[in-house]
Amino acid sequence: MSGSSEGQCIRLEVISGKQLKVPSTRMPAGIYVSIKLDETRRWKSAVRVPSFDRSVVWGDIVTLSTDVSPRLSLEIRASFELGRMLGQGELIGELGIFSNELLDHGVEPFDMSFPPIRGVCPSLTLKATSVHDCKNDDGELFDSIIDCETARDTDAGHTRLTKYVTSKSVSDLNDAVEHFQGVLDRCPVGHPDHAAALTNLSWARLKGYIRKDLQDIDSTASLFRDALASRPKGHPDNPISLYHLTLALGWRYSNQRTTADMRESARLYHELLSFCPEDTYLHSIAVEENGAGYVIAACNNLPTDTSDEGIQLRRIVLELCPLGHHRRPRALDNLSSALDASFRQSGSIEDIDESIQLRREALSLCPEGHPGRNDYLHNLALSIRKRFDHQGRPDDLDEAISLHEESLDLRPVGHGSRHESLMSLGGALRTRFQKHGDINDINRAISLRREALALCPPGHPRRDTMHNNLALTLKIRYNKLDGGEDLNEAINLYRESLQLTRHDHSERHSYLSNLSSALRSRFKETQNNEDIEEAISLCQESLADLPLLHPDRCTSYTWLQEAYLSRYEMQHNSTDLSLAVENFRLASRHPTAGLPRRIIAAYCWTVTGEQHSHGSALEAYTTFFELLDAHLATWSSTTSRRKAAAAFCDSRTLPVDAASCALRHHDPQRAVELAEQGRGQQWSLASRLKTPLQDLESANPKLAHKFSELSQRIANTAQGSASVTDRAAADVAAREYRRLTKKWEAVVAEIRNVPDFSQFLLPLSYRDLQAAASHGPVIILIASSYSCNAVIVPTSGEPRHVPFSSVTLEHLEMLKNDFTREIRHAGLMGPTEPRKDLRVLLRKIWDVIMLPIVNVLQHDLKLQRRSRIWLCPTAAFTSIPLHAAHPFRTKEPCLEDLYVCSYTPTLSALIRSRQMMKTRTAPPSFVAIGQSQPGAGQGTVLAAVDSELELVHKLIPPSVKFTTLSGDDATQAGALDALRCNTWAHLACHGKQDREQPYNSRFAMRDKPLTLLDIMGNDAPQAEFAFLSACHTAVGDEETPDEVIHLAAGLQFSGFKSVIGTLWGVDDAVAEHVVKAFYENMFKKEGVIDCTRAALALNYATNAVKKKIPLEQKIVFVHIGV
Repeated sequence: MSGSSEGQCIRLEVISGKQLKVPSTRMPAGIYVSIKLDETRRWKSAVRVPSFDRSVVWGDIVTLSTDVSPRLSLEIRASFELGRMLGQGELIGELGIFSNELLDHGVEPFDMSFPPIRGVCPSLTLKATSVHDCKNDDGELFDSIIDCETARDTDAGHTRLTKYVTSKSVSDLNDAVEHFQGVLDRCPVGHPDHAAALTNLSWARLKGYIRKDLQDIDSTASLFRDALASRPKGHPDNPISLYHLTLALGWRYSNQRTTADMRESARLYHELLSFCPEDTYLHSIAVEENGAGYVIAACNNLPTDTSDEGIQLRRIVLELCPLGHHRRPRALDNLSSALDASFRQSGSIEDIDESIQLRREALSLCPEGHPGRNDYLHNLALSIRKRFDHQGRPDDLDEAISLHEESLDLRPVGHGSRHESLMSLGGALRTRFQKHGDINDINRAISLRREALALCPPGHPRRDTMHNNLALTLKIRYNKLDGGEDLNEAINLYRESLQLTRHDHSERHSYLSNLSSALRSRFKETQNNEDIEEAISLCQESLADLPLLHPDRCTSYTWLQEAYLSRYEMQHNSTDLSLAVENFRLASRHPTAGLPRRIIAAYCWTVTGEQHSHGSALEAYTTFFELLDAHLATWSSTTSRRKAAAAFCDSRTLPVDAASCALRHHDPQRAVELAEQGRGQQWSLASRLKTPLQDLESANPKLAHKFSELSQRIANTAQGSASVTDRAAADVAAREYRRLTKKWEAVVAEIRNVPDFSQFLLPLSYRDLQAAASHGPVIILIASSYSCNAVIVPTSGEPRHVPFSSVTLEHLEMLKNDFTREIRHAGLMGPTEPRKDLRVLLRKIWDVIMLPIVNVLQHDLKLQRRSRIWLCPTAAFTSIPLHAAHPFRTKEPCLEDLYVCSYTPTLSALIRSRQMMKTRTAPPSFVAIGQSQPGAGQGTVLAAVDSELELVHKLIPPSVKFTTLSGDDATQAGALDALRCNTWAHLACHGKQDREQPYNSRFAMRDKPLTLLDIMGNDAPQAEFAFLSACHTAVGDEETPDEVIHLAAGLQFSGFKSVIGTLWGVDDAVAEHVVKAFYENMFKKEGVIDCTRAALALNYATNAVKKKIPLEQKIVFVHIGV
């Protein structure tokens, strides 16, 4: 035909088709149009994938000669292969038409309808035009009709199967199966039509199974699976094969309920929908309720599976439920439940964090009025409560209680799940009572849990849990209020709970350990040996029920330890004490338990070690410090770390107690190490991100860069998260912080593999800490309830222990309070009035504290007069002006006559400042910052500030670049920028130490305060010296003196190596005398700009003005740093 040029020709365009249903209901791979020209030839359109509405767009064109083909047979056919076709597929519709009739519609497109299929008429949209040239551009679309046995049997099979669908005659099914089997026999493995032949046979068998005319679904599924194996990813027929296998598995599951079928179906649908374009018919059918919808619903009803495979299934199901899908909330909740259960078994914080994130989304999809909102509120509260139990974040407990309250409101009396909300809210209130001690919380918790138990009568599946939880709440009230009735009722309830609990119940171990704890408490009251023996036995049984890495083993170890210890305290068998200590060890080191739980175990271990003089006490202290450090590192901001540490307020004395313990064990080196490890943890954690890297840069510049980059990213993330108030956003920020921290820890581990860096960022040994004394001894003053001592770290050699045998912690607290009173009283006196009482106190410091130290310095270490020394006070010592110790006896020198005194918060801080001195590159520049008229609410007018700034300017060498920042320019931002851009700074303004929130301690500026947090976030590595002519800049807060959180320490942390601060209020007019004398001495050597001279210059200055200013103003200034 392509060669004909005579006669009339028709150019026929097959534009599209609609309502293209397949008679057999089988899913087509594609649809094509066939025009039979004669007995030997036909024209075929391309095989196109149908759209979601069963329409197809072709746009194929053929030129037909009316002379050669006066009558045409027009067919629409379903192809079951997109690749190589086997047979002609299934006939959808057929029409006979004379070719000239096609021209009756003019040049416009027209529709041709075909006989109806299941009530719908398929149609084609065509366009026919008359042309004189019969040449075909698409001649390749013509093919010969070849009588092939394989194709003939395939087509016959399709025909018989279509007839079976309409007639329901089993003989038609058998015929179809026989035809398809014959084709498969002729297309063995390796044959290009093998997969198509497998699919046709298995489809026929599946139809028979669906209609219960065939029984063997297993072999049918295997055939579909073999076909899929022959059509791997990328094969054009891979999606249709995926679909076929999901259908077979779905039908098998509907009859056999094999969970594996649903798992595989979910995976297959996930794979199918990721390949299959959304606008295709296959995609539209796959996502319907009978397709992926059925699989989603079935998977949502499967029991929770915490295995990797089970969680992966839940992830797949969630991906099958995109935003807007009505089953998405349930899919989110089910994945959350699997992650919750996994968390219960592994303690992985990532699991519970993700669970909370998913449940927040589920709740957001169920607004007020949604029938399932109460469930999603309750489940989110449960997950948040689990995280609180693991991490101890107060915000989590508050949010959990709020969510439980809202859920309970939506579950009124008569609601089927009310007992669950009553139980859960009671548990959260019980926990809050344990934290804050409000008796209303525990009483309400008991009331709620009694109501929950009443709603679970005998035979109820949750009655055992209700018994246990009410018992637990009663036991907690007994612990706090010592009510014997509560304890006995709790024991009875625990026993009833265990009687109702199956041996394979997932929570049986906790019921056992809870009863054990109650029996131990009763033993302490009654000394009934049966109780303590049963308690020990129950704990051992609880441990036997638990896998080795289950987080709850920590609790069982704890209760077992308490049982052994109780028996030891009654029977004094040393074996029991050893067993108790071993269980302390196991509880505190259990890797999957939450850090707060382990920290408490370690703390109790230290108390027991001290009470019974056990040799493991030092190990207990070390364990506590390591765990607390790890816990605080999980909190991103400085303020949140302080809150986290406050949860363990009973342990605030442990740094000094640990040092005292080491000294009592005659190990002063270990005392130095423990005092350092336990003190200043807030500064230590923050400073890790600012570690000097000069040596590492020389050894491994790539690692140094990675460490520096990650440290900066963590600091930025922490700074950003500090201002986040939205709970969901805070969770996201916390996860990002943890992700970066993990990467940072991995880099730290790499660095420790570099030669000479094995101890990088690990607690320093005594030999490393001794570097702090390279320019003079460091004296650590330890104030513990067990003993008060000093340890002198010399420039070389062993530390010297100086016991204060006549000084107790109570004496020091009295001395501290006396000083506070006298300084306040002195401030009300006239400048010339004698400070007799203050002199008495300073003499007491000299006689009982500093004189014994000076004797060692002079006679043992042979330290020359006017040498430098550094004082590192702890606990109560931090509030006593040790540098001002004075005998006030004729011709007897005071401490500052003998030595030049400085302070250091910790030895590490001094070492770090010295290391940073090595990097000095910037030329010296000096800024004087003054604010005489601070903004509203920040303080009164300071009349002498401007004259002080002028004085400083006159005393600074002309070779030093000098800038003044005062008045309206002395703002918070301006001051921060000045501190960052200059190497030397002088601040004259109001200073205030915030005793309750020390990170809010501040300098008063024109617009708003310059806080300690602002200063800590201000990186100034080139800074050298700062003089803080302001009140209260070098005194920490009462609650955590060993954290040394004050403005002067903040400036040292930000980069200033040498800082002068004040211990109490300073008179700005009087301060000018000290300032003048200080800078005159500081720059006595012309041309020398050296911040390490600051301590000596202050020593000279206070001595020079001692007759001009009152005693309390002379001793208010102290030097910190190098």
